[in-house]
Amino acid sequence: MPRPEPKANEWPPRVAREADIQLVELRLQEERQAKRVNDEIDRQIELEKQELKRHRPQAKLLLLGQSEAGKSTLLKNFQLLFAPKAFHAEAEAWRAVIHLNLVRAVNFILSHEHLRRQDSAESLRHLRMRLSPLRQVELILHRRLCVDSASPSDAPRSPDLSVRVRSGWKGLARIGRPTSMTHQDELQNARQIIDACRDDICAMWADDAVQAGLRGQSVVLEDHCIYFLNNVSRVAALRYAPTSDDILRARLQTVGVEEHKLVLETVDSGSEWVFYDVEGCRGTRAAWAPYFDDVDAMIFLCPMSNFDVTLAEDPSMNSLLDSFNLWKTICESKLLADATFILFLNKMDLLHAKLKSGVRFSDYVALYKDQPNDAENVALYFRRKLSAVHKHSSPKPRALHMHMSCAIDTRTMATIVKRVKDVILITALKGTAMI
Repeated sequence: MPRPEPKANEWPPRVAREADIQLVELRLQEERQAKRVNDEIDRQIELEKQELKRHRPQAKLLLLGQSEAGKSTLLKNFQLLFAPKAFHAEAEAWRAVIHLNLVRAVNFILSHEHLRRQDSAESLRHLRMRLSPLRQVELILHRRLCVDSASPSDAPRSPDLSVRVRSGWKGLARIGRPTSMTHQDELQNARQIIDACRDDICAMWADDAVQAGLRGQSVVLEDHCIYFLNNVSRVAALRYAPTSDDILRARLQTVGVEEHKLVLETVDSGSEWVFYDVEGCRGTRAAWAPYFDDVDAMIFLCPMSNFDVTLAEDPSMNSLLDSFNLWKTICESKLLADATFILFLNKMDLLHAKLKSGVRFSDYVALYKDQPNDAENVALYFRRKLSAVHKHSSPKPRALHMHMSCAIDTRTMATIVKRVKDVILITALKGTAMI
C-alpha cells in the first residue's frame, strides 16, 4: 500500500517524528548498556571487597610511642607467647644483634676520653690492645645489619648503642643461608674473635679503673649493655645460643614503619595478626597517618623512667613532656576514633630504680609537689594524667585499657599480654559483626 503523502500543514512532519522515535530508542539502548556496565562494575567492586575481607588479617595493630619506649620489646613478647616456634627459629639472627650490642658497648667504654687518660695503668693499656680486634668485629656486624652506610668508627660515640637495622636483616644475619661464602666467613670470624676476647672483656668490665671512670664521668650505660656485659662469659662463647631473655633484651631501633605478620600458634591457631611498629623519632611522626586507617587497636607505650631526660633528637625537649604531647595528639586523631586504645605505662623497673637512687620526680614535674617519691605513687600519677587526657581529647567516648609494665619481665608480661590478647580478639570480632 503506498505511503500517504504528508499533509502540508502537518506538524511536526512525520519524518521528523520517526527520527525522534529512533533517537529515543537509541538513547534507551545506550542507557541500558550503561546500566549493565555500571552494574558489572558494582558487582566487581563488591567481589573485591569480599575478597579483601576474606584475606584481611584477623587483627591490625598499631604500635606507637616515642623512640626507645619499648615497642619492639612488647612485640617480641607477643611473638614469644603466641608464636613461640617462629620466635625461637629466629634466635640465630638475634645472636648477631646481641653480639653487636655487646661489641658496641665494649668499644664505647674503651673509647671514652676519661679512660684514655688512664692508659698509664699497665693492665688497662694491655686490655685496650688485646680488645682492639673488636673494632673490626663491630665494622663487620654493622655492615651486615645496619641501615646506614657510615662506618661505626665515624659515628659519634654515645651511650645510645641501639642498632638501626636494615630491612631483611634477619636473613642477612643467619649463617648457612644462601649467600656468598665471604659473608658467611665474616660472620663466623666475628664470632671466633668475640670468643677469643671473652676473658679480656670480663677483665675490662671488672676493672676498678673502668668502673670508677664511668661513675666519675656520670656515664650511664643502657640497661641492655649492662645485661650483656654481666653475662659476657655466656654471650661471647663460640657455641652461644640466645635465650628468650637475651632476645627480649637485644636492642634494635625501628627505622620507618615495619610490618610484622604474626601467625598465631598457641591460640586461635592459624589466625594472622599484623603489627605496624612505627619509628618514634619526632622527625618521622608526620608519616604515621597513613597507617591509622582500618586498625583494630592502637597500643601506645609511655616510658615512665624517662621523666628526667631529654630527647636524643631534640635536647631541648623533655622526654616525658614529649610523650604526653604525643599521647594527646593520638587521642585527638579522628582516624583512630573507632580503634581500641591500649596504654602501657612501661619501664616500671627502671622507674623504681631511679627513684630509689634518690632522683626526685617532683624536681622535674612541679605539679607532683610533695607526694611520695616512690614508683607506685608516681605510676598512679601517670595513670591519672594520661587517662584524663584520653577522656577529654578523644573524638567520642571509648574505653581505655591501661597496664603498668616492664617489657623485659617475661612472667609479668605473660599475664598482661594475655589480657591484651583477649581485648584484641573481642575488638576483631566486633569488626566482623560477629558480636
